[in-house]
Amino acid sequence: MTLEVLVIAALRIAGSLPVLRWAFAGAIIAILVDLSDLFAMNLLHLGGFPDYQEKDKWLDQVYLATFLIVALRWRGPVRAIAIALYLFRLAGFAAFEVTDDRRVLAWFPNVFEFWFVAVAAALHWRPAWVEAPTRRGLALALGVLTAAKVAHEYVLHIAQALDGFTAVEAVQAIWRWIVPG
Repeated sequence: MTLEVLVIAALRIAGSLPVLRWAFAGAIIAILVDLSDLFAMNLLHLGGFPDYQEKDKWLDQVYLATFLIVALRWRGPVRAIAIALYLFRLAGFAAFEVTDDRRVLAWFPNVFEFWFVAVAAALHWRPAWVEAPTRRGLALALGVLTAAKVAHEYVLHIAQALDGFTAVEAVQAIWRWIVPG
């Protein structure tokens, strides 16, 4: 294991911990730190990060576990949905480990992550929705979040649209598109 892998793993694990204190803000921090490993791999030169997808999915389990710990404190249907979504993604992670085919991740989208952020936000700004959600409201939220996450997983794991870019190149391309000239 390279020093680069160890540094990035330490950052990812540390970035997962704030959610245990601040559900919504901590979730945003954990997700941003998860994305930051792509930049770290481009900017650090400490031996490389072999088998990135495999190690990334293991590191994802750390922040997903902290999300689950918090979700287990919730009550009612939002808790039950969170647990079911976590177990669904865990099954996808296991299938990925067995097949070593990242396309399988698109069949097990990580809706748990989006659900957690949505419920944590609702608890922060609209706690009444979480305390007494309607079936229609739950179905609508779950449908929108699932559609968004399926699209995200498709881009990442089926189309592999970002595989040809480093994170730094992607930001530069976006910047050139926003600020032409």
